[in-house]
Amino acid sequence: MRADLVVRGGTVVTDGWSGPVDVVVADGRVAALVEPGSVRAADEVDASGRVVVPGGVDPHCHVGFTSGDFTSLDDHRQCTTAAVAGGTTTIVDFAIPRPGQAPADVAALQRAKAPEGLCDSALHASVVEWDGTTAEQLRQLADEGLRTVKMFTTYRGETMADEDTFLRVMKTLGPLGGMVIAHCEANHLIEEQQAEQAAAGRISAAHHHETRPELAEDASVAQVLAIAESLGTPVYFVHQSTPTAVDLVATARRQGVRAHSEAVAHHLTLDDGVYGGAHPERFVCCPPLRPAATVRELGTRLVSGAIDTVGSDHCCYDTAQKTTIDSDVRLMPNGLPGVETRLVVVQDAFVRTGLLSWERFVEVTAAAPARLNGIYPRKGSLLPGSDADIAVWDPAAARTITTAGLHMATDYTPYEGREVRGWPTTVLVGGHVVVDGSQVVDDTARGRHLPAAPLRW
Repeated sequence: MRADLVVRGGTVVTDGWSGPVDVVVADGRVAALVEPGSVRAADEVDASGRVVVPGGVDPHCHVGFTSGDFTSLDDHRQCTTAAVAGGTTTIVDFAIPRPGQAPADVAALQRAKAPEGLCDSALHASVVEWDGTTAEQLRQLADEGLRTVKMFTTYRGETMADEDTFLRVMKTLGPLGGMVIAHCEANHLIEEQQAEQAAAGRISAAHHHETRPELAEDASVAQVLAIAESLGTPVYFVHQSTPTAVDLVATARRQGVRAHSEAVAHHLTLDDGVYGGAHPERFVCCPPLRPAATVRELGTRLVSGAIDTVGSDHCCYDTAQKTTIDSDVRLMPNGLPGVETRLVVVQDAFVRTGLLSWERFVEVTAAAPARLNGIYPRKGSLLPGSDADIAVWDPAAARTITTAGLHMATDYTPYEGREVRGWPTTVLVGGHVVVDGSQVVDDTARGRHLPAAPLRW
């Protein structure tokens, strides 16, 4: 058997299976899973005592994202450097048009940036409003391998789409093997709450969690589910932060609706107590962080299987941007940097504690994100034929998360000082060792854009 490299001595976890096998790599792909020690190669990675998993697939990254007057600070090279350092070897970015921009044009510009990355990337398109060209643009995007389309029910005048646009986009995407990716918060409820908070002088970053109630998310999810059910088309809900929202999706799925729930690491591991701290502006995100009891209940949905995927919702703003207008959360940039910390904090909170198995961890952080973005089994798997994107974890590695020890293009992490156990010590991208000893040792740009296959259920 030809072998360029062998990852030997570890416990391999992939696609609902785990066991003590070696991973044989040839031509940038997984060639075979074999008995330990049965194949040798000139290059070997010693994974003794380690857990060997597919590189993570982050289904929710905003790279160089412009919202209002602010643009996040990282490019594809910086974002993917941070990603691979944290064990993620594929990111899914967004091409979100500004007012007046055509979705297909924005997607082409964002897709062209993929070769700058240290790892591969896929892409979600986005539609804000429907016009006479939108249907043809969606067909063109599908032909080019862009089948997931982000839509928002909030941010009036920026990215918010109305119900008619949701319906038209869903109806068009269904036959194309596509799916709407929905950010759900009922805008009218948010605007009413924000107006009341502003009148009471409570609209600063310290009160952000009071301006976007859980009801707004739950009501919007129910509304979009109704459209999906009426059309028989799939829908994927990003960054669900309330147990009720997840339960609505789970109930709809049991009734035959092709609906999926994503949670993000910060909603699973942080709570709204941080808004009472020294830097509340650093934690302004939408939806906001929820009360500790809500966070615990959301975690039970991850454990039960109701949540399909875990993303980061990575938005790389820095403190200076966050403090520019921190007196009014309606105007300040929202989003948290998290592409590098997604896997380590979720592994520490759920796998190390015994709440999730390694198999389930791989499912929600790699395999399911790949499937729901039309790039499986090329990504999210270690079965023969898959890309040799591999993360070797030391479950006993104890580290304290600090900004100085990370690679994201910002001056803070929401997990500053958090102690975790378990870290990816070696990471391969396409069979090349890019991280070794938890250090980036190869910063060659090898990124490729990944076209999505039609999504079928």
